[in-house]
Amino acid sequence: CGLPVWAASPGCGRCVRRCPGLSSLRLGVRMKGCPPSPHSALGKHQAQNEGPLRNGYVRNGGCCYPAGEKNHHVTQNGGLYKRPFNEAFEETPMLVAVLTYMGYGVLTLFGYLRDFLRAWKIEKCHNATERGEQKEFVPLYQDFENFYTRNLYMRIRDSWNRPICSVPGAKMDVMERFTDDYNWTFKYTGKVIRGVINMGSYNYLGFAQNTGVCEEAAATVLKQYGAGVCSTRQEMGNLDKHVELEKLVARFLGVEAAIAYGMGFATNSMNIPALVSKGCLILSDELNHASLVLGARLSGATIRIFKHNNMASLEKLLRDAIVHGQPRTHRPWRKILIIVEGIYSMEGSIVRLPEVIALKKKYRVYLYLDEAHSIGALGPTGRGVVEYFGLDPKDVDIMMGTFTKSFGAAGGYIGGNKELIDYLRVHSHSTVYATSMSPPVAQQIICSMKSIMGEDGTSYGQNCVQQLAENTRYFRRRLMEMGFIIYGNSDSPIVPLMLYMPAKIGAFGREMLKRNIGVVVVGFPATPIIESRARFCVSAAHTREMLDITLKVIDEVGDLLQLKYSRHRLLPLLDRPFDEMTYEETED
Repeated sequence: CGLPVWAASPGCGRCVRRCPGLSSLRLGVRMKGCPPSPHSALGKHQAQNEGPLRNGYVRNGGCCYPAGEKNHHVTQNGGLYKRPFNEAFEETPMLVAVLTYMGYGVLTLFGYLRDFLRAWKIEKCHNATERGEQKEFVPLYQDFENFYTRNLYMRIRDSWNRPICSVPGAKMDVMERFTDDYNWTFKYTGKVIRGVINMGSYNYLGFAQNTGVCEEAAATVLKQYGAGVCSTRQEMGNLDKHVELEKLVARFLGVEAAIAYGMGFATNSMNIPALVSKGCLILSDELNHASLVLGARLSGATIRIFKHNNMASLEKLLRDAIVHGQPRTHRPWRKILIIVEGIYSMEGSIVRLPEVIALKKKYRVYLYLDEAHSIGALGPTGRGVVEYFGLDPKDVDIMMGTFTKSFGAAGGYIGGNKELIDYLRVHSHSTVYATSMSPPVAQQIICSMKSIMGEDGTSYGQNCVQQLAENTRYFRRRLMEMGFIIYGNSDSPIVPLMLYMPAKIGAFGREMLKRNIGVVVVGFPATPIIESRARFCVSAAHTREMLDITLKVIDEVGDLLQLKYSRHRLLPLLDRPFDEMTYEETED
């Protein structure tokens, strides 16, 4: 019948009669020889195509390791995609990798030398230390990250936490500062660097502005309601603006109901524990955001990690979970929840949502989709990754997103069926204990969302969505033509440019700011230790002239720092190697 035996329709005994050894399984899955359901996506594809399926699936329901033939034409992944899906990660040149490791090795040796000098009072120690009366206590922190912060991060600390003193729009003003103690402390000169092109903010649609209709509407609400609510939604903090916002979000997403929260991070970290607990299983992408990781850990559920966007790895975990059940007791899992993101903020990659949904349906599990970066930034009308792939929102059980990026505001939401939202209103810590969203912030979201939907009587919002798509493709194409290694999907407004070597992290940020371009550079622990990068965020507010100026400066700095590593040996994400040891597992 093509269904897991435990979910087979009543009266169907085909698998039971024909699958030898079924009685030895605690939970049956489709055995080799049982044809796939003719109504499933995999079954339809197998009916139309002979030979091994693309994307690592093989015929007859065998083990889902990657097929021998590589698939570079990514529009044919199981016949599930309605549009081209161009996503690639170029292979790191061997020489660059070796030099990067050597660079970190030299920095580590000098770090231990400086720690020795500090211990003997030869060099002044600026970092925080325990008080004298606590010297005999067990240290609160003593690990590699502390060593890294003290001896490596401090050398390039001036690349982060730069204070700005204007709206974070397409251009911004940055306060000038300097240090006379090697980045341990900073002093301000009183001068302002004006007109810096902002390539670091998540202002995808350009709604982070201090002029226009949304600003006027927020100012009016601020005058009427004030800045804060001073209560939770369950007490005196449930305003008509909150109710209006939630109804609008539900219509925007195409779901039955939605609930809004005042903080995007807490939307994940406080709601996942309300949905799963001990005895449940979470299957999490290895590159999920820290808020998802924290929420999963707080839930008490067992967490298993699958390789980033690797459907073979995910299906392997799903099969093992259903066949073997819980550790030790081998009882069936109470719930299985897959957690993925729409756009991954460090890789610039887009989730392979059609394949994830196909696996979700095949194994009857739940799906949690975090659209923090994709809502507003993807899809013909800005409705996120679900619309981008032309899928049904009802196929996603929990649709999460934030208002901090495309809407120029703050907070987050969860959308789904009414039963789910009613449950979260009672059991979510973010609802019960957190202060309600600020009224002007709610109005900013309402105004910007109505603009995207065209309900303000103009086409401004839709023009922004289209402009963002054009800017993204143009900016990515030009960088790749220059010879930089660029990660991610061709439609992702997050554009990582690989730096690799530790010395080039600070150098790139400083050189760009000298030329009036503000960028974000990223290193360990936000990325793997040898995959340092600069992360550009493209906005609809960027004009073609701004992008051309930025590209010219990047080209100049790239030549100066020798960052053009690309040999155009693109390694599509689909073809990354997979074996049984490429995932980690955390038990109870």
